[in-house]
Amino acid sequence: MCLGIPGEVIELMTEHEDLAMVSVEGVKRAVNIGLLHDEDLKPGDWILIHVGFALSKIDEAEAKASLDFLTGLGDAYTDELEALAASDIT
Repeated sequence: MCLGIPGEVIELMTEHEDLAMVSVEGVKRAVNIGLLHDEDLKPGDWILIHVGFALSKIDEAEAKASLDFLTGLGDAYTDELEALAASDIT
């Protein structure tokens, strides 16, 4: 199962303008933000991530609601977090 997961932008990676360091429930990974270059992203913003790409900017309330729902999925969400932890696009 593939999920869109909310993550919080921690840092914009200046050496790679299309990447940002993002935290998903404590798992920190570089995410491609190239699709959102018009969104003026900054640390503290929330984004929806799918297969290493930021698909949209979302607000914190939407991120929390999505995380609450995803946590309720159990193994599917746990598996997705493990895959995220094992990935590295830098």
